[in-house]
Amino acid sequence: MTEERNLREINWLEKNETLESLLKHETSFHAVPLDSGMEAEVMMITTLTADYVLKVWNKDSKPNVQMQYHILNALCTHGSAVSKPLGWGTDRNGNPVLLTSYDGTPVQNVNQPKLMKLAKMLMDIHKLPLDSQRGSGLKRYDFISYFYPRIDEFPDIKQPLMELVQRANMKQDCVIHGDYHLGNILEMEDELTVIDWTNVQMGDPRYDIAWSIFLMWIYVSEKGASFYRAVFCTENRYEADELELFEAIACLRWVLLSKVARLPIRKDTISRVRSILLRSNYLKLKLDLV
Repeated sequence: MTEERNLREINWLEKNETLESLLKHETSFHAVPLDSGMEAEVMMITTLTADYVLKVWNKDSKPNVQMQYHILNALCTHGSAVSKPLGWGTDRNGNPVLLTSYDGTPVQNVNQPKLMKLAKMLMDIHKLPLDSQRGSGLKRYDFISYFYPRIDEFPDIKQPLMELVQRANMKQDCVIHGDYHLGNILEMEDELTVIDWTNVQMGDPRYDIAWSIFLMWIYVSEKGASFYRAVFCTENRYEADELELFEAIACLRWVLLSKVARLPIRKDTISRVRSILLRSNYLKLKLDLV
């Protein structure tokens, strides 16, 4: 189902030459709804020359879209595999909007070469030079209050979490994606692209990596997660024990979010999480799940 979407009705606060040309020369813009999350409406904008993605934060979430636009520009200049930003602004209702390139559909299947590529893409994001971030508005948030909403309501999760975070010697010295998983990686003609920068911030790359390993484990396979982890250990010289500590921190986040938000749960997801909780050298916990 398509509908007309007039990009000229948007108050563009910043735009690049491609968007300037589109607004000047294109006669019609057709919108095709795409899978949207809980925070924004996402649609593909088709034109005679190319396709684009328009994201409209018309729900409760009102993130700093200007910051996302600037970080995406910096990452594109750095050569990272991210969507190209064309412009940002507000629609007629004052909702923030972001227009980017269209880069395909979420990754469905992985093999070892693709897992290696995915790991290297995340490590490349972490290498964005600090001077590229100046003026972007990139924040350093309190780790627990940002990633663990309503944690005070769950003392059985909070107590081990606080102990683990204290042991982890958390740093905030580089750009992290904040939610790196297959649903946020697009694939088109063998090219992979990272999307959804709502959680981008200054943070600890070990947490960013561990969250992606944990999600790979419970939604893909333990074998795939093991290979994926090994790439980070080889390329970045992380110790497996060091990442296991952060994976325990990531596991507790998933357990919390399963109680306060909607998470994808497949037939074996709970059993995999329960296995991680019991086998982890840093957890060995029996927690009520979901």
